[in-house]
Parts: sequence; structure tokens; C-alpha cells
Amino acid sequence: MSDTGASPSPPSPSPQQRNGCVTALMIVAGVILLLPGLCALLFVFAGIAKTASDDLQFVAACLLVACFGVALIWWAIRRPGS
Repeated sequence: MSDTGASPSPPSPSPQQRNGCVTALMIVAGVILLLPGLCALLFVFAGIAKTASDDLQFVAACLLVACFGVALIWWAIRRPGS
């Protein structure tokens, strides 16, 4: 038998596959993070948050948490892999 000295090429790595369970958990966590933003919007539209600056800071914090929820949902859907 002849040995040419060439080693076989290693198999190319397959593209990273998405884990459906992790994606679903990220979407559920994102929806949970949207709930404080919904409550903050209800406070604003009800007029409760117009009385004191402390209330407005609370509403702003809730809306910031909701923004993180939107970002988490967006990242879970747009993650690379198939």
C-alpha cells in the first residue's frame, strides 16, 4: 500500500444550531419584562404619574425594563443559526 503522507482533512464544523428551548425561554422572559412597561403606560394614561417626580422616575425605570424585554425578544428571534 502506498502512503502519500497527506493526512485527511478534519471535518468542517457544522453551523451552530439554535436550541428551541433556549429561544422559547428568552421570548418568555422578554414578555415578562414587558409587563412593567405596560403598567407604567397605564399609570401615565391614568394620570397617576403626573403628581410627583418620584412617580415619573418609577415610570421611567419601568419603561427601561420594558426596553430590555423588547431587546431580549428581538435578540432571541434574530440570533444566528438555523
